[in-house]
Amino acid sequence: MGTQFLTDEKGKRTAVVMPIEKYNKLIEKLEDLEDVRLYDEAKRDDDGYRISIDEAFKIIEEKRKSLK
Repeated sequence: MGTQFLTDEKGKRTAVVMPIEKYNKLIEKLEDLEDVRLYDEAKRDDDGYRISIDEAFKIIEEKRKSLK
């Protein structure tokens, strides 16, 4: 089964149906992108303050948990 689109009466796509494996890979990639965004945010140097990589990952994990 491939990806399928559900449409309304005008033919506008309103939903998608996809294999669970494809969905899980998509979610994993989105989480990876969010990790990169949170890492960049955590290490941003707006005021000269620097943090260690361990502290950055701690911040990322805390933010990820709050998003779920």
